[in-house]
Amino acid sequence: MAADIQRIAALIAPDINARADQAAAAIGLLDEGATVPFIARYRKEVTGGLDDTQLRTLAERLIYVREMDARRSTILESIRGQGKLTDELEAAIAAVTTKAELEDLYLPYKPKRRTRAEIARERGLGALAEAILADRAAVPAELAQAYITGDVPDVKTALDGARDIISEQFAENADLVGRLRNYMKERAFLRSRVVDGKQEAGAKFSDYFDHVERWANVPSHRALAMLRGRNEEVLSLDIEVDADDTSPVKPVERMIAEANTIGRQGAGDQWLADVAGWTWRVKLSLSLSLDLMRELREKSEEEAIRVFARNLKDLLLAAPAGSRATMGLDPGIRTGVKVAVVDQTGKLLDTATVYPFPPKNDVRGTQAELARLAVKHKVELIAIGNGTASRETEKLVADLLSPMPSPKPLKVIVSEAGASVYSASETAAAEFPGLDVSLRGAVSIARRLQDPLAELVKIEPKSIGVGQYQHDVDQYRLARSLDAVVEDAVNAVGVDLNTASAALLARVSGLGASLAEAVVAHRDANGPFASRKELLKVNRLGQRTFEQCAGFLRIPNGAEPLDASAVHPEAYGVAKKIVAACGRDLRALMGDSAALKAVDPRAFVDERFGLPTVRDIIAELEKPGRDPRPEFRTATFADGIDDIKDLKPGMTLEGTVTNVAAFGAFVDIGVHQDGLVHLSQLADRFVKDAHEVVKAGDVVKVRVLEVDIKRKRISLTMRNHDDGAGARPGSASRDDRVQRGGGGGKSFKPAPQQKGGGASQGAFGAALAEAMKRK
Repeated sequence: MAADIQRIAALIAPDINARADQAAAAIGLLDEGATVPFIARYRKEVTGGLDDTQLRTLAERLIYVREMDARRSTILESIRGQGKLTDELEAAIAAVTTKAELEDLYLPYKPKRRTRAEIARERGLGALAEAILADRAAVPAELAQAYITGDVPDVKTALDGARDIISEQFAENADLVGRLRNYMKERAFLRSRVVDGKQEAGAKFSDYFDHVERWANVPSHRALAMLRGRNEEVLSLDIEVDADDTSPVKPVERMIAEANTIGRQGAGDQWLADVAGWTWRVKLSLSLSLDLMRELREKSEEEAIRVFARNLKDLLLAAPAGSRATMGLDPGIRTGVKVAVVDQTGKLLDTATVYPFPPKNDVRGTQAELARLAVKHKVELIAIGNGTASRETEKLVADLLSPMPSPKPLKVIVSEAGASVYSASETAAAEFPGLDVSLRGAVSIARRLQDPLAELVKIEPKSIGVGQYQHDVDQYRLARSLDAVVEDAVNAVGVDLNTASAALLARVSGLGASLAEAVVAHRDANGPFASRKELLKVNRLGQRTFEQCAGFLRIPNGAEPLDASAVHPEAYGVAKKIVAACGRDLRALMGDSAALKAVDPRAFVDERFGLPTVRDIIAELEKPGRDPRPEFRTATFADGIDDIKDLKPGMTLEGTVTNVAAFGAFVDIGVHQDGLVHLSQLADRFVKDAHEVVKAGDVVKVRVLEVDIKRKRISLTMRNHDDGAGARPGSASRDDRVQRGGGGGKSFKPAPQQKGGGASQGAFGAALAEAMKRK
């Protein structure tokens, strides 16, 4: 087993820019059941400091290599069972590093349906094929005379059978097939055409009705768009190679001839050259085109999954607005606006449904109800879902709040992607068994403003909708990748052991859904956990699981101050040595950067804990339980710009980045339809990857370039120059256009919790009452 790990580690190490011994150590830990977050944070000495990105790549490559090894064993067993496994073939199979190469070697030995070549051999034509190959000067038609039998009535039938046998040999030459595949990857073009009669029905694919580009350069989003068009029977796709070569013998045919030493001298050579051309047209062209199409899909899916994962990470790690009483509004027109109020911990306090829009038009009643709930529950944040009637609802709330003195509730437009999925989920039903499904969405909207991570983990990642062509990619690989992102995000932030939901706890390293429910059940039965050690009292939670999860679980204000930090319980001894060396009380020392910066970490290194861990402990003592997420900010939408029809080219607006794709970024500017900032419009310099400039959640300033109302397309720019669409060299003034964690509009830094609820609710209530009189 150790030798096998060393072999795999040597293969994977270059892919993660690491040494083989580092990869081997990480593989060993993964095989023992350790999670990537645990290894990345608490086993740096073992792996030589591999980070979570390197470890995730290693874990993915490990799956691929082991799947390939399993396939390799199956193939070897199959060939051995046929009695055809030679030492040379076994060595060749052992040496290949890709699944395609492995299948090429297996092709001649792969059990298959009865082929034309097999039928020809049964008729005794194998000897004819060998005779033609052996004597290139002989005339094949004359050689074929000797093989006419009852099953082979004439020369043509004999030569056709010999051709089938020889063609199969050509097509199963692994080295030749590999070279042809590589040639096609370099030279082939992908051509897309509209299926006749589908022009109108497939109008959304009009960009690809007559489209051609080099296969190697097709970007992920275009490939997936064309593949979707083919699946919907609007487009036909073809792989073309040497289409512009006018020579009578194409380069690919020459490659087949040269691989089989076919010249142009004798009659046999001329006949074999024709067989080479026939092999390409009938066999290899089709099979290799399918290979390239499959690889294009796999590469495109991989890129799409990578983009989705990156956007999801940005969304999960978006700035939380904080622990404040929040009102969530799920806008609707005919069915009304659903209202839910939650307290600072996310506990549901009150619900209502109001009808400010047609057919009831009860604006006064709606504002009275919202005012009543806001005063009653001391609301400090109002979260408004960004779906249908969002801007109308926002205006209604703005009118209600405008006469209020500060401090007053802060209204924020919140993405409601996935809220309906949560509302109908088992998780929501368990949380709110007696609450109408339609009101659960308002609860989710309120909570995701308070803490996006804690709420979004309750929704299947695929339903959050920050990907491109997410329904077209391999769903198993997508789910695996997104689950890894959620796990990394949750463990990077840390989880309050005494308030976290089962859905959030389930994402903590080592726990999973079953143990998370056991933790919550123990908490409900016995009260809050007083220390991390009490986790060991949870049913079925053993020492191994405790090791994996403890460092990511927090207990604020507990008896042990270190339980509120990311210091792992196994390293408490080291932390206390550091505290003792400083001559201070632990609680007094935590947060004292000046005192801790004076500590020499090398003095606390021992056989178990190396310099990386000691440095991490000191950093954690400086900022115990620090949240890596940015400060909360929110965008300000332009007044009077509520619909796509209100947009005009040249308008400068503020919006929030909702999704980043390979070809640019989508921005919510408050008109119910996201606008696109194309890659070429993101900056006044060349941008290769949109994530260089923006990420999901950023607040940005954009200018409207073009509006297509019929197709619901909005083209935006973030460039400071007005000239053209192409990027120009030069440094972009990025800070004027993007602010991380939210951005350009209003910032909101949660104040310390005050007795009685923070804001002056008496003044607030009086002002609300006065506002309602004016209505």
